[in-house]
Amino acid sequence: MNIKESFNLLVRYIILVLIAFPSIWLFYLIFTPLTVYSSYFILSLFYDVALENSTFILNSYAIELIPACIAGSAYYLLLILNLTTPMKSKTRIRSISFLMVSFLVLNILRIAFFSFLFIKGFQYFDVAHKAVWYLGSTLLVVALWFVNVSLFKIKGIPVYSDICSLFREAFPRRARIIKKKARKR
Repeated sequence: MNIKESFNLLVRYIILVLIAFPSIWLFYLIFTPLTVYSSYFILSLFYDVALENSTFILNSYAIELIPACIAGSAYYLLLILNLTTPMKSKTRIRSISFLMVSFLVLNILRIAFFSFLFIKGFQYFDVAHKAVWYLGSTLLVVALWFVNVSLFKIKGIPVYSDICSLFREAFPRRARIIKKKARKR
């Protein structure tokens, strides 16, 4: 591991720590207006809708977008996965952009879809909403990460690749012995 790689590793983890300190309010600050106004726009194509703060008023229904709808923690998890995986700077920027924009678009579509189901009085709305909230959102983040890995040909594994690099740097002789044993198998 050369100086540049060491510096890169240090910077990536410092960024994660700095973002973690003020909590995830930064993600909500950025993505709340993007999500609310984009969802409002899509709904306004089909309904006469009013917007009050983060609540849509349509057909005598009120649909409030709470922080869980914005999913700031999902954006944060995607950023953690990205910053804890070694890759070139250009690839990292493209990867972060892809992850954030893709999740934003999919989240807006999810909100619009569930708003339509709610307005239409879908019988299983609560079950579907909770299933997507608890299980679907996790699967979406995982699927998005794997699409990202495939799309950008990312070879590293979050955190593990960095630990292996640090181990090789700290114990170069031991790392060579382990590598020789692995080749013999």
